[in-house]
Amino acid sequence: MDTRRDFIKKTATGSAGLILGASLLPNLGYSNIVGSNERLNVAVIGVRSRARSLTTAISKYAEAKVAYTCDVDDLIIAKNNIFCQETLGYVPQVEKDFRKVLDDKSVDAVFIATPEHWHAPMAIMALQAGKHVYVEKPCSHNLHENELLVAAQKKYGKVVQMGNQQRSAITSKIAVKEIKEGIIGDVFKGEAYYNNNRGSIGVGKKIAIPKTLDWDLWQGPAPREAYRDNIHPYNWHWFKTWGTGEIHNNGTHEIDICRWALGVDIPKTVTSFGGKYTYKDDWEFADNQQATFTYDDDKFITWTGHSRGKIMPNQPGRGATIYGNKGSIALSRGGYTLYDLSGKQIKHISEKGKNVTLGTAGGGSLDVKHIANFFNAIRLGEQQNSPIADASITTMTCHLGNIAQDLGRTLHIDTKTGRIRKDKKAMKQWKRDYEKGWEPKL
Repeated sequence: MDTRRDFIKKTATGSAGLILGASLLPNLGYSNIVGSNERLNVAVIGVRSRARSLTTAISKYAEAKVAYTCDVDDLIIAKNNIFCQETLGYVPQVEKDFRKVLDDKSVDAVFIATPEHWHAPMAIMALQAGKHVYVEKPCSHNLHENELLVAAQKKYGKVVQMGNQQRSAITSKIAVKEIKEGIIGDVFKGEAYYNNNRGSIGVGKKIAIPKTLDWDLWQGPAPREAYRDNIHPYNWHWFKTWGTGEIHNNGTHEIDICRWALGVDIPKTVTSFGGKYTYKDDWEFADNQQATFTYDDDKFITWTGHSRGKIMPNQPGRGATIYGNKGSIALSRGGYTLYDLSGKQIKHISEKGKNVTLGTAGGGSLDVKHIANFFNAIRLGEQQNSPIADASITTMTCHLGNIAQDLGRTLHIDTKTGRIRKDKKAMKQWKRDYEKGWEPKL
């Protein structure tokens, strides 16, 4: 094994806890650290819209190079090649089968931006191949995978970071620090919401598989289904075979911020109300949902998800508000605002950087910061902003919200394991069925 890879292996498990944001770029004053000039070769797997934001952010880190891009759709690959030439100045090596990427020992880390049913299985395979992993949220399709991924990280000792970018926002870090210091008194509630007006996805028609698409590899660990015209490339989010609904697609972000600010982990109870109200189509999740998660010390988190139909009166597209007995703090990707109990604004701090509020595909300075933290954890032993052991708890919370919604009853949770107490029907949703030969295993 060469010197570069020896160094990466040694630094992967370090925990030096370096200064926040250290070595975003070598010219920030950290280039003299031993090994800091060792280049990381990375692969981006799943290269549609979200991957473009990741690729752009990776390009801002001088000591990392996109060596591979990978996707199962030739049309998406062709568009991404043009994007890479314009953004990176070159086109990385292209593969359709991610397993060929994992076989290349020169690849140090992979970025997974595939449909959600692939997140954990692919991350586990990457760990087994000796790679560090940056996996988009949610980090799993079901609770079994969630547990398995955490165990895999511990077993293989690599850095695994989830793409909950706001954990790397400077203003959010300041806000959480001030909350813990008592700026709004004793905190008791986190209010997370998402506000959109998604259209109908229609009723899918079985059609011939596009010649450009490897549909079998796209499905991977999921049980096989016929190809339909309303699944690929985006609407898989709303089918239970592949997606996890809005509470994961966007709620993961805001629920995660509430957990962080309140200092809570696995909930004691989970209750969810709502349903599918807006269109008669193939959408399989609630399109309007109100979930509540309770914790010790009378703390609780609410999630309000309006996927199809705006929250009225006017409200921003997404956010999280933390309530204490002396005031509240509204936390967004663009900054935070402190209020007293009467609702009077006390102060506001804006997040610095370009496009911090992010668009549909994400992106902007928070990706740059979050990915720099991932790379610094690998190269310099910097403390992670979102290690998978913690990020998985947010993903678990969202899974429990979906199960409570499906069953229409309150779930009682073992706060040490996340398992649902005395509810065999609920526990049947702990794990999914897998296509033969594709089930993830350690």
